[in-house]
Amino acid sequence: MYTIPGHHHISMITKNAQQNNRFYRDILGLRRVKVTVNQDDTSMYHLFYGDKTGSPGTELSFFEIPLVGRTHRGTNAITKIGLIVPSVDSLQYWVKRLDEFGVQHEGITIFAGRPALLFEDEEGLRLALIAAPNTKVGHWETYEKSPVPVEHQIQGMGTVEITVKNKGKLIRTLTEIFHYGLKTQDETTALLQSIDDEMFGEIYIVEQDGPSEKPGRGSIHHLAIRVKDDEELKYWNEQVKARGFMTSGIVDRYYFKSLYFRESNGILFEVATDGPGFLRDGDVDSLGEQLDLPDFLEQQREEITAKLKPIL
Repeated sequence: MYTIPGHHHISMITKNAQQNNRFYRDILGLRRVKVTVNQDDTSMYHLFYGDKTGSPGTELSFFEIPLVGRTHRGTNAITKIGLIVPSVDSLQYWVKRLDEFGVQHEGITIFAGRPALLFEDEEGLRLALIAAPNTKVGHWETYEKSPVPVEHQIQGMGTVEITVKNKGKLIRTLTEIFHYGLKTQDETTALLQSIDDEMFGEIYIVEQDGPSEKPGRGSIHHLAIRVKDDEELKYWNEQVKARGFMTSGIVDRYYFKSLYFRESNGILFEVATDGPGFLRDGDVDSLGEQLDLPDFLEQQREEITAKLKPIL
């Protein structure tokens, strides 16, 4: 039986790629590992940030939509991204760093049962740095040129919060199809893990009634979970369809292959393969420094480039 080894990436909406680049590269210290375009709308930047090579499990991705409006927060949405840091001392470092750059935060508190520092980016995307001293993030590679010291660098995605009207339906999807383990549950929350006692595949569900979120800048479009290869992806595609969900079928995203589906609350999930990865068309020393296009878009480079505003 196949298992899900954790999160693959998570995708958000930004209004301004330049501002977004400054926040995630220059303040949070992530590496910009890929500058490409949305393959379904090539007028739109698709930016990826992560570790040294953009390893699966470390990737934050953003679609730039310059005309997008603000997010109207509500339920039936992915509402917070946890990012792993090595220790509580790292949280103290990040308090000072966020203060230095004028980023408002809530101070060190508890999120999903662990010490955490909650804050938002400039567009209202909700983030949490979570101390994980006993977690060894084997898929994370140090980025030596980060402005953040190695001992405090973000080590990839941790707990992802999803807010829904019916948590039971989401729990059943994750446990019965993908074999997530239910760690804790009360009347309004539940904590699930794809790998027992590991945060990098953890989903924190909050049940909340009310209007559904209307997405905009700073909203989260979808969560992608990891699978090893094409064979496993085909298996999961059949499993999802067998439970009565419609899928996109398998889509070749050049850097990985994917399928997409919405669970019963409307949350969009992607299931993505680990490879080929971002080094498919890039050198490790120059990742993210130029516009990369999949082979099937390369002949349109001049036309695509003309529609994009350069990112410094």
